Amino acid sequence: MLLHILSSTPKWVFVLFAALLWLGLQQMQPRQVSLNRATLLPLAMAGLSLLGVASAFGNLPVALLVWLAGTALAFAAALQLQSSARIHYDATNRRFHLPGSVVPLALFMGIFITKYAVGVSIGIQASLAHDGTFALTVSTLYGAFSGIFLARAARLWRLALQQANALQTA
Repeated sequence: MLLHILSSTPKWVFVLFAALLWLGLQQMQPRQVSLNRATLLPLAMAGLSLLGVASAFGNLPVALLVWLAGTALAFAAALQLQSSARIHYDATNRRFHLPGSVVPLALFMGIFITKYAVGVSIGIQASLAHDGTFALTVSTLYGAFSGIFLARAARLWRLALQQANALQTA
């Protein structure tokens, strides 16, 4: 059955997997990123997770509300737990100096694997697209991934704004 599932998977899915894996591995290394890139990537990943909910459970509006609640809860929790101690922001060049982290890779793979597993599950058993418990569980998981991504971006924005304000008052 696994071979049938893999052989039925469109080729672009494997390309997307490889791209997300490469991008995640890149983020395990210390790097410099612009404020725009630090913002766009989390927004894109949150959009991908929202698309996952909408495409699988668009007929259940409560799934979107649960995604939003999961996003908000994970955002609040992650914002409290994350530290900016090892992040430096160059306000002149608007670039962050970030340490390597496995978190983005885990989040990329989490969203990808969830979307793939949901697609396969619904493909095998179409009634899951209308199953409230399944939809709420998956929507909560997608929301958690989104909230963590967005909290990482918010933390960077907060650091950038703090340093910009410090430069203005100096």
